[in-house]
Amino acid sequence: MNNKIADHELVKQFIDGRQSGIEELINRHKEKVFTYISMYFRDKNLAEDIFQETFLKVINSLRSGKYKDNGKFLSWVMRIAHNLIIDHFRKVKQTNLLSNDDYETDIFNCKKLAEANIEDSMVMDQIANDVRSLLEQLPEDQKEVVMMRHYAGLSFKEIADQTDVSINTALGRMRYALINMRKMIEEKNICLTIN
Repeated sequence: MNNKIADHELVKQFIDGRQSGIEELINRHKEKVFTYISMYFRDKNLAEDIFQETFLKVINSLRSGKYKDNGKFLSWVMRIAHNLIIDHFRKVKQTNLLSNDDYETDIFNCKKLAEANIEDSMVMDQIANDVRSLLEQLPEDQKEVVMMRHYAGLSFKEIADQTDVSINTALGRMRYALINMRKMIEEKNICLTIN
């Protein structure tokens, strides 16, 4: 992977007819984009479908000249993914087929869980459920910032770009989310650690 070539140069290469430009861009950003999409869906196949649809839209938009380079290629791609996620949930809601089991965010699906003993695994499952429950009770803007920061690994600048707010607003939303979650933890006497 050649990280020396800037995103805008790769975009130009693709627009000029070189397929390698878009391949490099996809390889460069696929992990962040897929991680972001995956945090909304437990079903990996559905996450992969949304991921593919995201890059199809990216390719079509580049070919039709809809992308204006402003040095924010990744933010633009993440915005497309975000809109597709919202569209998906709207469609599901309209057809009344939403099932929490299918679309619940599986936020602690990690290697540590596989290596833990059964007791630790049960405690981790409970912690994951508690955190998921706390997140669901946050206002949408706060929940979005927490998920983008901690589960997609985006910087506050990337979050600000993607949500069309200032960095200070993104930081403020995170601060209020943490304050609200701490209050809920105290009120409900929730323990989020393995003893």
